[in-house]
Amino acid sequence: MFSGWTRTPEISIFHNPASPQSVKALGLLRSALAAPYPPDKGSAPLQFNLEVVEASPTPDQLSAILSYLPSKNSDAPSAASVFLSAHPSAASAEGASVAAVSSIGRDKPNAFKWPVVVDWSAGKASVGDVDGVKGILELLREKRDGEAKE
Repeated sequence: MFSGWTRTPEISIFHNPASPQSVKALGLLRSALAAPYPPDKGSAPLQFNLEVVEASPTPDQLSAILSYLPSKNSDAPSAASVFLSAHPSAASAEGASVAAVSSIGRDKPNAFKWPVVVDWSAGKASVGDVDGVKGILELLREKRDGEAKE
C-alpha cells in the first residue's frame, strides 16, 4: 500500500579519473547497477541513482559528508584530516576549514582523498576507501533483500 513512498537511494561519487582508488570505486558502483549484486550470488542488480561528479565536494557537501562518517571518538575529526591525503601539497592544510579543503580539492587534486562516495538517502559516506564503498553497497543489498536492521 505504501510502496509508492519508497525512495530510490541517491548515491554520488566525487571522482578523479587519475586516482586508481576512484576508478575502482566507480567500477564497483556501475557494476552493482548493471549486473547481479553480489556477483557470486546471481541475484538482481541493486537499484540506486548514481551521480558521478568529477570535482571535489562543495563546502556544504563536505560538512554534510563529515556528519555521515562514523566517529571514532567524541571529538569530531577535522575536514583536513578526513579529506586531504599525505601528499606534500596538503602539508600546510591541517586544521583548514571545509571551504579551504574544498578549494584544495579543486586546485590540488593530488592532495585530496579520492573517491568520496555518499549515500545521501541513508546518510552514509566513504572517503578514499574502496572497502567503504563495498560497505555502502552491502547496506543497499541488505535493504533490498529484507535483511536491513531498522
